[in-house]
Amino acid sequence: MPPAAATGLAPDEWLLHDAVSNRLILYLPGYHAPAHAYYQWVRFRPRQPFVLSFAAAPGLSIFLDNQLQFTAQRAGRFSLDLAAVVPPARLGQSHLLAVWQPDGYPVLSSFSAEVGRPAQPVAAAVAHATPLSPLQLRLPAGQGTSALLLFLLVLGLLYGVVRSAYPAGLARILQVNELFGSANDPQNFLTRPAFTWLNMGLVLLFSLSLALLLTALHTDFSSLPLFQQVFDVPESAIVARVFVYTGLILSFVLGKYLLVELLSYIFDLRLLVNLHYREFLRTTLMLGLLLPVVLLLYLGLNARWPGIVGLANGCVLLLLTATVLRVARTLHQRASLLNLHLFAYLCATEVLPLAVLLKLIVFTYSA
Repeated sequence: MPPAAATGLAPDEWLLHDAVSNRLILYLPGYHAPAHAYYQWVRFRPRQPFVLSFAAAPGLSIFLDNQLQFTAQRAGRFSLDLAAVVPPARLGQSHLLAVWQPDGYPVLSSFSAEVGRPAQPVAAAVAHATPLSPLQLRLPAGQGTSALLLFLLVLGLLYGVVRSAYPAGLARILQVNELFGSANDPQNFLTRPAFTWLNMGLVLLFSLSLALLLTALHTDFSSLPLFQQVFDVPESAIVARVFVYTGLILSFVLGKYLLVELLSYIFDLRLLVNLHYREFLRTTLMLGLLLPVVLLLYLGLNARWPGIVGLANGCVLLLLTATVLRVARTLHQRASLLNLHLFAYLCATEVLPLAVLLKLIVFTYSA
C-alpha cells in the first residue's frame, strides 16, 4: 500500500501486517480482529515538530522505520516528538510508524499528533529506548477549561438547590464533630436510611465533582483495554468524558452496598452492613465537598504552578484514604479489629478497593 501523502496522524489509516501475502493492509475496525501491532505512514516537515500523544499500557513500544524509539515501563499518557529523532535530510520522506503491544492491544483512539507545536517538558523523563527520544509524562493542558468552569458553575447551583430544599437533612450529614468525635449515637445513626432522595442527590453531585477533577487531571481509565472497548471516548470530548466518569463513579458508590452485603454474608457480619455503608456514604459525601474547591484552585493555578497537579492528586488520595480509616474506626467501636473475621472483611471491602482506586486515579503521574 502506498504511503499517505498528508502530514499528521489519520485515525482511519492504520495498517495491519498480512502475514500470508507479507504486505500491509488497511485496518477496518469491526471487520479485522484486534491486533498487537499497527502501522501508519507519516511524513515530517522540516523545522516543524511532530508531537505524537498517546495513552500507553506497560510494555507498549513505538517504532519508527523499524527502529525502537520508546517502551512504556508503566501505564500513563505520553508525548514524543518523532521529528526530533529523524535526520534532517530525511524529514521530507515518508516514514513507517509502528505501535506494538505484546501482551495486549494498543488503544488507537488515544493516538493523536500535533504538527508544528513543540512538546512542553513538564516532568521527569521516563526511561526509554534511545536518548534521542524526548518522551515524558504529559500533564494536562488548559484545553476544556471553559467547559469545566461551566460544569463547576452548574455544580455549585445544584448544591445550592439541595441546601435550600433539604436544610435539616443536609445539616445532619455534614456534622464535622461526628466525623472526628467519638460521641456518636449508634441507635440514631443506624435508624437513618442510606437510600433517600437527599443521599442519592448528594451521591450524584459527588460523582460529578470527582468526574470533573479527574477529567481536568486527565486521570482516566483509557489505558485499560476492556474500558476502551466498552467506552470509546476520545480525549478531546470533555463533556462525554465527564458524563462517562460520573456514571462510573456513581455505579461504584451504589455498587459498594452490594459488595458490603455479599461479603458481610460470607464473613457472617450482617449486623454491620447498615453501619458500614452509612459511614462510608457520610464520610465520602462530607469530604467530597472539598472537590469543587480543589478543581477551582487547579483551573486557576495550573498555568502558573505545575505543583497544583500533585496537590490535586493528594486531595483525591486524602479523600479515599480518610474514608477507609473512618470506616475502620467506626467498625472497631462495634467489634474489635483484632477479630480475624472483621479484619479480613475490612480488607476485602475497603483496603483492596482502595489499592485499585489509588493505582487507577491517583498514582498516574510520576512524582
